[in-house]
Amino acid sequence: MTARASLLGRLAIVAAAAAWGTWILFLRAAEKCGPTHAAIESVVMMGVITVVSAGVALRERAPLPRELAPWIGVGLLGIFDAVNVICFFRAYQTTSVAIAVLTHYLAPIFVTIGAPFVLGERFTRRGAIGCMVSFGGLVLLLAPWQAPLSSLTGAAYGTTSAACYAVNIFINKKFASKFTAASLMAWHGVIATPLLALFVPPGAWDVLPHQSLLFLLAGSLLLGAIAGLVFVWGLRRTPSNVAATLTFVEPLVAVLVGALVYGEKMGLVGAAGGLLVLAGAYGAAVR
Repeated sequence: MTARASLLGRLAIVAAAAAWGTWILFLRAAEKCGPTHAAIESVVMMGVITVVSAGVALRERAPLPRELAPWIGVGLLGIFDAVNVICFFRAYQTTSVAIAVLTHYLAPIFVTIGAPFVLGERFTRRGAIGCMVSFGGLVLLLAPWQAPLSSLTGAAYGTTSAACYAVNIFINKKFASKFTAASLMAWHGVIATPLLALFVPPGAWDVLPHQSLLFLLAGSLLLGAIAGLVFVWGLRRTPSNVAATLTFVEPLVAVLVGALVYGEKMGLVGAAGGLLVLAGAYGAAVR
């Protein structure tokens, strides 16, 4: 792989992660229009991802693998991604945002530790240091010690989400050569979408305002489908531990959106944490 291709892959991951950090804009807009439910938001997002990715995959007309192992991987990816999404939203519902996001972003630590064993990737000191620096910055940025005390249940949900997200990265890397980015996203969505639909409470669709649905569809298209395709494209050109560290850009952007759009104060400690997030991501991205 050329240095240019490697750089483009890392920039693609940063762009996707930055886009994900703006999800709050679409969610807040949808919630202003009327009652929404986390499970519905998950189903809409995964459904749009599946439909858009399937359309792209059909245009590509790429051959599908005939071996059983890649299809087992797709099935596992769909299951783990559904659990990842549900646990992440459940963490938001049962604990503070800071604790939920902080525990979810244990994923890069899991990936950095597991990549040499699962994928045979070389363990690099730069990647490990970058990951730890970014995570330390994330702790300062989110300041979980300022959040109200909550049960360990929410933290457990966030940690489970992180573990599933790490497994998703491993599966993506393992079977990336067997599928195009679009077909992998489409087929895994065929598994994940109906699983997520099982968590929607009875009657929740009936009270969902049309305006809320439009905001959810827009966010799912831009941040779910398009950003997801960009992320998978970049992941194929980037070591998994580096890719996981670069995703720390997502919570950084989310906090900045909160400060600039919704007037949520960051403070000097939070600003220092944001700089550490960028420093760690830069250290992992630049060879």
